[in-house]
Amino acid sequence: YSKAIAITTGNQKVAVNNRVINRGPHSTGLINQRGVLLEDSRLIFNGIGQIVHGAHGSKADQQNRVLMMSDTAQGDANPLLLIDENDVIAAHAASVGPVDPIQMNYLMSRGIPYAQAERMVIHGFLDPVLGAIPKGKVKDRMLAILERKLINGQRSYYKNKK
Repeated sequence: YSKAIAITTGNQKVAVNNRVINRGPHSTGLINQRGVLLEDSRLIFNGIGQIVHGAHGSKADQQNRVLMMSDTAQGDANPLLLIDENDVIAAHAASVGPVDPIQMNYLMSRGIPYAQAERMVIHGFLDPVLGAIPKGKVKDRMLAILERKLINGQRSYYKNKK
């Protein structure tokens, strides 16, 4: 299993490369990557799910998702499957795009301010990865970093929008 979160801000340029190889029969290889782009940042997710010959009955699944929170952010998701066996289950998915305006309108119609609604959407987007981390110091540290990046990125974003 490989799970990754990337939150880019400012003019950061980040590339995340993940490779999971199924070598044995009935093995499972999963990649789940989530990225949030703020300001003028760039992010590329490259993922390779591989099932080698002899790993029959194996499963490979890959998801690369990128959420762009700025009109000037640039994201890319490149899932790749390399399959050298017949009796397997393999799938991949990728999405790159902005926040769904319908989600934002729904939250704001319930009296939630724009910045808070945006953070709620981001937390929900990241939950498939963050939710798998057990409670404790590591998770607390990750959430603190996430909040700091979101607050700093939003401050800059709103300043440039005025």
